[in-house]
Amino acid sequence: MNARRTVFSQIMDYFPSHQFRKCIKRYQGNYKMQKFSCYDQFLCMAFAQLTFRESLRDIEACLRSRKEKLYHLGIRANISKSTLAYANETRDWRIYADMAQVLISRARELYAKDPFILDLEETVYALDATTIKLCLSLFPWAHFRSKNKAIKLHTLMDLKGSIPAFIRITPAKIQEVTMLDHLIPEPGSFYILDRGYLDFSRLYTLQQASAFFVIRGKAKVKYRRLYSYPVDKSTGLRSDQTVVFALPKAARDYPDKIRRIRFFDKEHERYFTFLTNNFSLPALTIAQLYKSRWQIELFFKWIKQHLRIKAFFGTSENAVKTQIWIAISVYVLIAIIKKRLKVPLSLYNILQIFSVSVFELVPISQLLTESEYASKSTDFSNQLSLL
Repeated sequence: MNARRTVFSQIMDYFPSHQFRKCIKRYQGNYKMQKFSCYDQFLCMAFAQLTFRESLRDIEACLRSRKEKLYHLGIRANISKSTLAYANETRDWRIYADMAQVLISRARELYAKDPFILDLEETVYALDATTIKLCLSLFPWAHFRSKNKAIKLHTLMDLKGSIPAFIRITPAKIQEVTMLDHLIPEPGSFYILDRGYLDFSRLYTLQQASAFFVIRGKAKVKYRRLYSYPVDKSTGLRSDQTVVFALPKAARDYPDKIRRIRFFDKEHERYFTFLTNNFSLPALTIAQLYKSRWQIELFFKWIKQHLRIKAFFGTSENAVKTQIWIAISVYVLIAIIKKRLKVPLSLYNILQIFSVSVFELVPISQLLTESEYASKSTDFSNQLSLL
């Protein structure tokens, strides 16, 4: 029964604490810690994400003002700014990274049967990165340019359900294309890539792993045409060709044939060139696959707007990564709750409702279904289409 239980504690019912204990034990997170455990730290940081807190002092003030509720939130320790800061600085960030992966695997199972914009049985991934700017003086470890500091959030997203399948946080000077070295290609899956990932040897690795890719081409790349196929130009298609690379280095790195598709976007009056190693799908489907990559851009925009990952509570690399991974965990946890409760609301609306209700004693199913938002069809242009 959810009677007399806070909304926050009900949210945490969907958090697999037994798996979290395994992550803590793996990295000895609670070693020599008696009063403020890793779970207390996670709850405080999750509270900050759900209620849009701006600083450690903000978290401390809010939680201390409701001391009588802390036990019902699941927090057993006394809350202080210094204790939370020390935990963020010293507790291994990999505890929270591993926990986020546990939540991600559960969410992907829940969303696996969701419809995709195209009638494809294969899994479709989009790989991209976003830059988070940091203060030059406070984050000296986040190497970027001489006058800037920043980190990059590299993400491989399963476009069914818009759930991240792979996330890696690096200094911003790390090139996006190197993330292809960290992927374990799934045979038969599609990887949708922007032209920043155009590296012929790495693409050939995907080809040899029997995975498909769709990537934007660059104007300077030279090709030798082998075959041309008829296209319906009323759909925006301009050409569909089988080609090989003409320049020696490109031909050496990718010695196989490749498909080259030219497409004109009438809406934006732009030409696009797509390269793919899939020769069976219609050319228009390939163009539509690349267009679906926009979901990962919406994901980056969403988490930057609605999660606390631009203003950080600590300045060390460990504190920054801890905060980001807990933010991702909260995002995925909300997605799990949405699916399990079959709530028609967007993640944005669910997060807004939770933000003002964490101390309320009402079942979350009632809170979400009886909200006036549940009866409205609200169109947010910056919302993920499937969430």
